[in-house]
Amino acid sequence: MQHKFLIDNYSYLRIILSLSYSHIKDKISESGLKVTHQRIVILNTVLQMDNHPTVEHIYESIKDANPSISLGTVYKTVEAFVNNGLLSKVSTNEGQMRYDPKLDNHGHIYCSNTSEIIDYFDDELNDMILSFFKNKRVSNLKIKNITLQINGDKIDPEKDVLIK
Repeated sequence: MQHKFLIDNYSYLRIILSLSYSHIKDKISESGLKVTHQRIVILNTVLQMDNHPTVEHIYESIKDANPSISLGTVYKTVEAFVNNGLLSKVSTNEGQMRYDPKLDNHGHIYCSNTSEIIDYFDDELNDMILSFFKNKRVSNLKIKNITLQINGDKIDPEKDVLIK
């Protein structure tokens, strides 16, 4: 009975990976980019990382399993993803560029003493900012996205930042 359970788990894992692969191919294609193995690997890696990686972090994660992908290829691919709406850029106070696959309206909290970027979702805050621009009668501007970045330090670097 245990042997059947392992086979079922393996089959389930193959189905999940297949759906993920298909989803990633569709996202790349829908963005207007040609679907290539390198693009699939790079986008899949960014989607699995939950830490707003740098290009170097992405490259370090894929280079052993994909020795034909160079650091330059990762740079060019990530920029193509940004230009085609698959990723967004998040800059740190130190000028380091990090990448975010979450494209919905959200802000970031950057903790400079730990180099962490934490996603912050708050519809009420977004509505307040939109209302501000509407009340100020800003003309000739169509707001496409609101991104607020809060910079600070963790008081206790060992603990998570909690948002209630």
